Amino acid sequence: MMTPFIAEIIGTALLLLLGQGIVANVNLKNTIGEGQTPWVLITSAWGFAVFVGAYVVGQFSGAHLNPAVTVGLAVVGKFAWDLVPIYFGAQLLGAMLGSGLAYLFYIDHYRLTTDEDAVRSTFCTGPAIRNFKNNFFSEFLGTFILVFGIFFLVSPSIEIVGSDIQNFGIGSLESLPVAILVWVIGMSLGGTTGYAINPTRDFGPRLLYALLPRPNKNPDWGYSWIPILAPLCGAVAAGVLYNLLGV
Repeated sequence: MMTPFIAEIIGTALLLLLGQGIVANVNLKNTIGEGQTPWVLITSAWGFAVFVGAYVVGQFSGAHLNPAVTVGLAVVGKFAWDLVPIYFGAQLLGAMLGSGLAYLFYIDHYRLTTDEDAVRSTFCTGPAIRNFKNNFFSEFLGTFILVFGIFFLVSPSIEIVGSDIQNFGIGSLESLPVAILVWVIGMSLGGTTGYAINPTRDFGPRLLYALLPRPNKNPDWGYSWIPILAPLCGAVAAGVLYNLLGV
């Protein structure tokens, strides 16, 4: 039953449930965590969320949990291109599932919160200063660092029927170093855009937020293309450099 497709759904759902959960805990009204030191809590919890999701499903799918990681591994020949769309679909479904569970968990607090910017921030990212050129560069560079670092951590951890190459991914041993990598990216480079560094982590919850029956909702579709396109470009650039270095 535990196919790579299902594993990516479960792993990404865990990532979003725990990641969105921490932002909801510090941003929504009348939670126990309201008003706590948010950036330390948020960056730490997102790093730990990566660890949990990757540790649980790494042996079944390689725990990409992120289209940028999937594309980056395919660019350097460590993942089969014909499996990329399958992983994309699973990651999007998982992101929406995890986001939905976090919403249901904090439903009473979402109902009490009238600041729609605070509500949207629990689902998706947004820039501290709205400058699309610089926002794009922030997401590009953050994802570049993530994917380039992962190239040196992943191993041929899974075999997928129908694939003609070894499929690399994040196994249990690599999940903690990757979590630390995400953690430090958040603390160091997350202050400009909220460091999506993962297209489905942003798009899935943003889409779910747009579907909610909130009268003043604002999904900010005008910005939404940046946390989708910039991470993918960063991942490709990381792959190109890795190939050029001949590591």
